Amino acid sequence: MILYVKRGMTEAEFRQEVALLLFGSGKLPLGYASKLAEMDKIQFQQLLQKRKIPLYSYEIEDFELDLKNLRELGRL
Repeated sequence: MILYVKRGMTEAEFRQEVALLLFGSGKLPLGYASKLAEMDKIQFQQLLQKRKIPLYSYEIEDFELDLKNLRELGRL
């Protein structure tokens, strides 16, 4: 028996869960994740929003680099 059937999920729900997991962990970009979920990008983005999964990952290191670059450009 297939795993998702054992868990009471449809194939579509299983594909969405896998796509959400891989996207959320940074292992799959948005385009591929939406294809895996068999959704268009807008639908997948709405699903991300519903599940409170951020579309972009902005780490402290990115912020610090942005600050450094703005200071070097004289904009801070």
